[in-house]
Amino acid sequence: MKTTITEVSKYVGQEVTIGAWLANKRSSGKIAFLQLRDGTGFIQGVVVKAEVEEEVFKLAKSITQETSLFVTGTVQEDERSPFGYELTVTNIKVISESVDYPITPKKHGTEFLMDNRHLWIRSKRQHAVMKIRNEIIRATYEFFNNNGFVKVDPPILTGSAPEGTTELFHTKYFEEDAYLSQSGQLYMEAAAMALGKVFSFGPTFRAEKSKTRRHLIEFWMIEPEMAFYEFEDNLQVQEQYVAYIVQAVLKNCALELKILGRETETLSKITAPFPRITYDDAIKFLHDKGFDDIEWGDDFGSPHETAIAESFDKPVFITHYPTALKPFYMQPDPNRDDVVLCADLIAPEGYGEIIGGSERIHDAELLAQRMKEHDLSPEAYQWYLDLRQYGSVPHSGFGLGLERTVAWLSGVEHVRETIPFPRLLNRLYP
Repeated sequence: MKTTITEVSKYVGQEVTIGAWLANKRSSGKIAFLQLRDGTGFIQGVVVKAEVEEEVFKLAKSITQETSLFVTGTVQEDERSPFGYELTVTNIKVISESVDYPITPKKHGTEFLMDNRHLWIRSKRQHAVMKIRNEIIRATYEFFNNNGFVKVDPPILTGSAPEGTTELFHTKYFEEDAYLSQSGQLYMEAAAMALGKVFSFGPTFRAEKSKTRRHLIEFWMIEPEMAFYEFEDNLQVQEQYVAYIVQAVLKNCALELKILGRETETLSKITAPFPRITYDDAIKFLHDKGFDDIEWGDDFGSPHETAIAESFDKPVFITHYPTALKPFYMQPDPNRDDVVLCADLIAPEGYGEIIGGSERIHDAELLAQRMKEHDLSPEAYQWYLDLRQYGSVPHSGFGLGLERTVAWLSGVEHVRETIPFPRLLNRLYP
């Protein structure tokens, strides 16, 4: 019976065959322990010299790391194993031998591992991070599909930029200038006027020359937009969505979290609603904490966000930022025009902003004024202005950065481990 490692629980006491790679091994004179992986998971194969043919035992002791195999054996329950099962091996067939595999069980430097990222993702730790990433994606589709959202795919090549062109990758689109998208938001607003509640999930690009542990050049964003949703409605969707994906990871990735050594008690507390603090109060809070370098009108850096987040055991919304700090399309607070109806969601444990969102301007005259203040071309954005000319309604949306969210939930320090092949300021290989 051919099966996979994640399916072996169905065959306890039965003989199965698994296609696998040898991740690691150790042996004594009479027994060999093979650490096997097949992409779905990891399992130990035990080869006892007295119970197999001599050739099989010799092969078990000589197999090299990452050699591909067909391994046949009987599935046994094993309480000592984190996975809960092991394989008593009866036969091994080599598919393709691996020679001089570069990533050995010893410790390697980060640059070496990044140069060999195409192989590094095979490791147990990286496998666990990728499985958590996949669960967040699965739960994202489930949440939005269950709540009446329609998936829409905005373009990656655009002729204009929602937040200016200073951090965009420029390319030629035949005879025209074009840019790799840094956000699908403006197009998602158009989609929301057609379909009500929509979300996108796709790659975005920022030509930001940053080397911090929170930044990637290419990353993935989940961007919902909702017609007839005002500021408060928007915050409620955000906290419900984040709580949903956190609980999904806790439920379906328990083994992966254990492999990563991720403390889960704090994650289990992540339920809606989330605490909120205004930008004004955040400034006062930081001054009380000794951050004399920050003044009203300044943007928050990582130390500021971390200090605020440490005061809460859940993600915290920082709301009502100064108008001058935010993009042109955000709706002003009706009670004061120096702040806008926006919020950043800051993750606990120093992982920083994972969501930025706002109510969008729905008045055509005000939007045109804001565009003029930001020196944006009326011709390039005429289609966006049209949305306010033909049946405009209050609407809101947000964007969640997938990789920062994966880093937070998996507990890894740097976002470079949260995407299969990271693009960094100094890295385009492999």
